[in-house]
Amino acid sequence: MFEKMCDEKGNAKLVSTVMLSILLIHIHIHTANATSYTVGDSSGWTFNVAGWEKGKPFKAGDTLIFKYVVGQHNTVVVDKASYDSCSVPAGAPTYSSGNDKLTLKKGPNYLICGIRGHCEAGMKIAPVAA
Repeated sequence: MFEKMCDEKGNAKLVSTVMLSILLIHIHIHTANATSYTVGDSSGWTFNVAGWEKGKPFKAGDTLIFKYVVGQHNTVVVDKASYDSCSVPAGAPTYSSGNDKLTLKKGPNYLICGIRGHCEAGMKIAPVAA
């Protein structure tokens, strides 16, 4: 009886170890396949960047890097209505490091500069991640 219990516990440990290993490999592969993009390329996050995202093969988990001079711009995650109207809703996630790194979620992602007039001057992108 004792041998059977030890054997069952050993099998359970083996199965747990294998499952954990598979999960870690999956996470590593997913992370390894993620791509980082600097928004606006060498110009960075600046005026007239709208459209920069078009034609890029974004995937969920990819990282967008928003580079700008601290205090001159920011990056705000908004919904479609706020993107279209260039408005910042209360409580919208806002980043202001000058080197903001945001991970794309699956589907459309709406990002604007929340400084008055900047979104209207083309500081907004709407990448769609597969």
